[in-house]
Amino acid sequence: MTPSPLVVAFDLDDTLAPSKSPVADRVAEQLVALARRVEVAIISGGQIAQFRAQVVDRLPDAPDALAHIHLLPTCGTQYFRHDGTAFRALYARDLTADEKARALAAIEEEAVRLGYWESETWGPILEDRGSQITFSALGQSAPVDAKKAWDPTSAKKSALRDAIAARLPDLEVRSGGSTSIDVTRKGIDKAYGMEQLAAETGIALDDMLFYGDRLDPDGNDYPVKAMGVACVAVTGWEHTAELLDALIPTLPERG
Repeated sequence: MTPSPLVVAFDLDDTLAPSKSPVADRVAEQLVALARRVEVAIISGGQIAQFRAQVVDRLPDAPDALAHIHLLPTCGTQYFRHDGTAFRALYARDLTADEKARALAAIEEEAVRLGYWESETWGPILEDRGSQITFSALGQSAPVDAKKAWDPTSAKKSALRDAIAARLPDLEVRSGGSTSIDVTRKGIDKAYGMEQLAAETGIALDDMLFYGDRLDPDGNDYPVKAMGVACVAVTGWEHTAELLDALIPTLPERG
């Protein structure tokens, strides 16, 4: 582990908060405390609206700290920084209309073929996030327990990912959250997001530390580990919070 990181980065769902749920007050306060010491980044497959609902709207009012928080939705195909008033996009690497149409068609057709297209869901199954098309088997607002029960071994998600990838060889198709599949431009994953973070901050990857719940080879956090960034595997937001309680006092506040 990097002994004194200059950047601390996180996955979002099941690392900082339960899937699609707001961060706890404890975690919100820890993020601000961290941002008073180092650069803080959150990299997830979710869209910016999800980041706002889960994290930004929960943060204490701390203008000095917000400038040091980096938001990278859709695995870094979008990048948001705080300008003193609000988090605004530095860039958004959107899919073309043709790429979106082909992705949407491939996902729906393969999900139907495999028997994974559910008739009763909590919100839309397919979502156009601009730079990413996302399939959520039970809908965007499905409760955590229902999502865990749908595919406890990830076998459904893996089979669907492989089937969609075969249809879209020019695009990146990867497993997202517990019931989701994400489609982006080729070569886009959380490693891409970390590279964008390094470019924006000027801080080397060797000086970064990443927390994630899916660092196993099949997990969507694994590309960060594979690129050589120091990583910490967590089992949920409570575990992350415990580790941050230990880390934060070791990092000096900015002068």
